Amino acid sequence: MMTSRPLSLVLAALVLVLAGSAPIAEAAKVYRWTDRNGVSHYGDRMPDAPQSQVKVIRVVPEPTAMARLRLQNVGARNLAWAENTLAGPIEVRLRASRGSISSDPALPARATVAARGSVVVASIDASQSGELWLDALPGDPSARPLDVDYRLPLRQAGFRIDQGYGGGFSHKDAENRYAVDFAAPIGTPVLAARDGVVMQVASDFDKAGLKLEKYGGRANLIRILHEDGSMALYAHLKPEGALVRMGQRVRAGQQIGLSGNTGFTTGPHLHFAVQVNRGMRLESLPFKMSGPGGPLRISSGTR
Repeated sequence: MMTSRPLSLVLAALVLVLAGSAPIAEAAKVYRWTDRNGVSHYGDRMPDAPQSQVKVIRVVPEPTAMARLRLQNVGARNLAWAENTLAGPIEVRLRASRGSISSDPALPARATVAARGSVVVASIDASQSGELWLDALPGDPSARPLDVDYRLPLRQAGFRIDQGYGGGFSHKDAENRYAVDFAAPIGTPVLAARDGVVMQVASDFDKAGLKLEKYGGRANLIRILHEDGSMALYAHLKPEGALVRMGQRVRAGQQIGLSGNTGFTTGPHLHFAVQVNRGMRLESLPFKMSGPGGPLRISSGTR
């Protein structure tokens, strides 16, 4: 989104929309009812005493950026602040998309922003003009993941892996290379595979398809931050299938959501990955996982 400011700078907060790093989607509903005179009414909340049946109209919102860019004028300088909307750390990169902008430090400049925090990324000469862009990625680049045994993230009698490490359909890039797709009927309970804090939730998207440019990065998801800085991604949840909120602490085995079929997908399943930020680059990690029958053997490729 591009927003003009009276400071001679045109700002844009841009989130990298990658498969597995989807931005947040805020809930949006419109309520419709009819009064005793037959007049239809619309509102953003349920009426107290409706005189007819209330119809709920779901509105699919545009994703909300995980970071926002804000300028603060201090004399001859403009301070460029990055504000984190997630309940976990992110890394940001401030850059000039056109022309050369004098700043301290020089652009592009990076910074790590704590959960729901804000930092000054750069100080810019107020006489400068041009375009600024803020890129953001979840996770702290200084994270040092531990060797941990994860739990099976589904509660069902049996399970099948439809796509494993390096699967040719969608597990070819760095952030999904070590992801696993578990076949799961829509509505299957999704469980936390490890203790952590819910840092990101998206649950209001209701479409699915095979057009990557249209559905990539729009799947409903839950991202959980672990104590070592790694992050577990649970994706393709059903609409309103997230049963936890940002900032909530969860325990391994706790139900956190319901599986679904949203985003870039061929059918209902749960996409699970353990990811880490490697410096404005999201990477998936191979992981160990145990189920009711003992350790899982995660093969490569697509079933």
